[in-house]
Amino acid sequence: MHRRTFATSAFAVAAYAVPVTRWLAQPAAAAPAQGTGRRVGQQDLTDLWDAAEQARQWDARYGGASWRTSRVADVLTTQAAPLLAGNANQQVADGLYSATAELARLTGWAAFDAGQHDLAQRHFVQALSLARTGRNAELGCYILATMALQAMRRGHLSAAIDMAQGAAERAGRDETPKVKAFARLIEARAHARTGDERSATRALASCEQLLDTAREVHAPTYIDYFSAARMASDAVEVYRDLGKPRVAAAWDARATMPAGHTRAVGLRLSVTSTALLQAGDLDEGLAVGRRAVEILADVASARAREYVEDIHTALSPWAREPRVQEWQNQARQRMHGGL
Repeated sequence: MHRRTFATSAFAVAAYAVPVTRWLAQPAAAAPAQGTGRRVGQQDLTDLWDAAEQARQWDARYGGASWRTSRVADVLTTQAAPLLAGNANQQVADGLYSATAELARLTGWAAFDAGQHDLAQRHFVQALSLARTGRNAELGCYILATMALQAMRRGHLSAAIDMAQGAAERAGRDETPKVKAFARLIEARAHARTGDERSATRALASCEQLLDTAREVHAPTYIDYFSAARMASDAVEVYRDLGKPRVAAAWDARATMPAGHTRAVGLRLSVTSTALLQAGDLDEGLAVGRRAVEILADVASARAREYVEDIHTALSPWAREPRVQEWQNQARQRMHGGL
């Protein structure tokens, strides 16, 4: 499936080479130097993690381009960054760098979802460096997998596969299975884009195995959302991209989303719609596509528009049918002329 490029902001996958290589060589770096500022304590860390959790909820419900989600950038620059110059014991210092890394990742994710790919890239690089300085290989794995997802969405499939594999294999002994599973999922999605069914299936099976193991292990809050049902949602896209709509339909039956994940629900419905159209089911494809548009029209997200554009592309064989033209006109209106 070929997607129209909505964002004009630059993205250079080569800019990831040095920070990724540095993290792969040593995912947990030397301890940060102690600052001379005010004393930083556990409550400061709690406040930062609470702000990150709020930003994740806003992003899932309203999209990365929402004014609510954009507030995470203010927390990063005005609340978290000044604390890095503070004085703290080693445990708090490591936690501070980790919390700031997650805020930087969330800021980058919001920019990515809004189509500001150059800005997203800069924040992802910053986040990876902060996680490394905070000696948090596990969070670094998650950030690197997120970077791989961006590379995949921008069409750099080989780089995405390398980054996802590197994230899963170099995270260290302390990473939770759920974080590693996320990296394997991104690897599967990138393989599917290349048409490599064997590699995609193997990576997806590894993801599923790891998630089974993760049920017995406490996971960080930043990846609480990732479950077997969420994996199934992405598996629909994997098999849609592989041209296997029947397999995609079987995964779709297992895919459910927790309350509040508005954008994720809309994106999954968009993918389901294109898989149905791929299978030749115009009636159901239009019906599911209509539900997707109704949900995504209220989400501030460039990715949402890209996924709806996929439905338009999948409708090309029926372009002359009046009901298809009517659907397309209504979808464009609902998406505020973004297509």
